[in-house]
Amino acid sequence: MRRYLFLLGFTLLHVTGSLFAQSPMRFAKDVNTIKEFDKMYAPPEHPILFVGSSSIRKWDDLERNFSSYVVLNRGVGGAITNDVTYFANDIIFPYHPRQVVIYVGENDIVDEKATADSLLQRFKVLYTTIRSKLPETPLVYISMKPSPSRVKYVDKVKQSNALIKDYISKEKHIVYVDIFSLMLDKTGKSREELFLNDMLHMNKKGYAIWEKAVQPHLLKK
Repeated sequence: MRRYLFLLGFTLLHVTGSLFAQSPMRFAKDVNTIKEFDKMYAPPEHPILFVGSSSIRKWDDLERNFSSYVVLNRGVGGAITNDVTYFANDIIFPYHPRQVVIYVGENDIVDEKATADSLLQRFKVLYTTIRSKLPETPLVYISMKPSPSRVKYVDKVKQSNALIKDYISKEKHIVYVDIFSLMLDKTGKSREELFLNDMLHMNKKGYAIWEKAVQPHLLKK
């Protein structure tokens, strides 16, 4: 644990300039809604926790499709990596998860100042934050998807995915799940039939691909 606390402090010192360029407090209402919901309906004990942006939040049939597991969806629509880090004490740690599934990074790419390395550094902060309190909890990182509406950023997505994959490969108790390549057609273009009309969020066909890719890595009781 000391290692992760050190890494967290070290990484924070190197990304202070960009860590909270957008105030995470813009999601305070959403997080408070989650906390109020938890007061009314007790969340399951030690769930497999899914966190991240709207691709997680909009996974409406998550609990039904993974009915043989105990899962909990705590995605926050519009969140960037730093927002999930900021609210870790609200949407991650209180649930004492036995596993955490993460989807972050895609909303970060639209920041023109953010490079692939910037996204890696942001992920490192999130990862070390989680590890500071959950040092051995199994983690699953879902790669960024190739959304047609963000095709102008596809190179940044590829580079970011590659950097994060390489980083994860050197860590313990975490796996990288590639869904990027699974959502491309034979020509290498994004499969638009997997998305809603906004070409950003997925339909059931898109989520079916995610489900098949993620399921083998989920922990049984």
